[in-house]
Amino acid sequence: MTVIGGLAVAAAINNSRNIIRGLKKSDFASSTRRFRTRLAGGVLGGLLLAVSPALWAEESCPCGSSCSGEAAAADDKAFSLDSLLGDAVPFTIGGWTQLGYTNDSDGVFNTSPDEINLHEQWLYAERVADGRCGWDFGFRLDAIYGTDAQNTQAFGEPPPQHHFDTEWDYGIHGWALPQVYVEVANGDWSVKGGHFLTLIGYESVPATVNFFFSRPFTFNFNEPFTHTGVLGTYTASDAVTLYGGWTAGWDTGFDSFDGGNNFLGGVGFGLSDRVTVTYALTAGDLGFPQGEGYSHSLVVDTTPAPDWNYVFQWDQVEVNANPFGPNTNHRSGVVNYLFYTINNAFKAGVRAEWFRSGSHSVYEITTGVNVRPIPNLVIRPEFRWQFADGQDDEQFFANQLGIPTGGTIFGIDVILTY
Repeated sequence: MTVIGGLAVAAAINNSRNIIRGLKKSDFASSTRRFRTRLAGGVLGGLLLAVSPALWAEESCPCGSSCSGEAAAADDKAFSLDSLLGDAVPFTIGGWTQLGYTNDSDGVFNTSPDEINLHEQWLYAERVADGRCGWDFGFRLDAIYGTDAQNTQAFGEPPPQHHFDTEWDYGIHGWALPQVYVEVANGDWSVKGGHFLTLIGYESVPATVNFFFSRPFTFNFNEPFTHTGVLGTYTASDAVTLYGGWTAGWDTGFDSFDGGNNFLGGVGFGLSDRVTVTYALTAGDLGFPQGEGYSHSLVVDTTPAPDWNYVFQWDQVEVNANPFGPNTNHRSGVVNYLFYTINNAFKAGVRAEWFRSGSHSVYEITTGVNVRPIPNLVIRPEFRWQFADGQDDEQFFANQLGIPTGGTIFGIDVILTY
């Protein structure tokens, strides 16, 4: 998804997005102090609101029994950290641990083969702003450590990158805060402000929302992962949801708001009980290294028959810079997903993708299963094939985007949620 003194190139990682994420800062201490200062107001403000009896007391909620009904339903779910706290804490905490292995690099997220990696040690605290009861306030704070963290840092700003979380790297591992925002809601409206995950595309950085262990090229090169700014949501009806707001480009943090200046918005609507469509757009100055331009993303999610799910995604990016080298200012992608639910413990899926940068094309086909022996645990083995049209395309993707072609990649990961 993405891309919002000196440059240190991580030579061990061929992927050019990882090269961008390898940009280093010289003064970690001052960067950390600056980050903490700017973060404190938003996070502490949300926490203070969360524990304010005048705002959060259940007796003041006009929903009445419906609020307690939701709490009762939560008791039937699998074990979570939040269940240990009971009702004493007025917000939710949780997380997951993801360990994975792959026999070869795919040039995207899984770039450290032949060893078991800690991909995501993820923890979050959240208070959802529920406008059904009138004015309501909330917040969310996510922290991640692991090999996936560097993909979620605020690397989308021009060098020297003395900001936010890009200094928190330890070899292939790193720290990141993919979400730090506060939110206000009233009725059908809600507005969040801060640092948050993008609404663009079908897959996302958190491993728990994706079927496959590996990620598609379209997700990695055509979509932002995070934004910093303001995003409003309006639920026009049961079938239509509208999004609109301003962000400081792709993958920017709190320290530099001149690295981007763009519109972020979209619409989600249900054509029927079996078909939903989501369209998302970014337009303007997308920041470093994309430059000015726009992106489109269309996701069609269907249920053609019981136990079957088909998803179609199309992305297009047009910018006036070449973020990954020559012939990379025009990029597009088409991704198809087909899933079949065998039973509560087994689900099978296949993903077929065509990714194009300029005049060069590369393809990937991934097939796998999700096995859930218990509600809190999922095991995701998969096989992935990635190939190009010819030698010229193979060299282009290997040299400029760090994508190897012509091989079969086996991967497997385990996710424990709590």
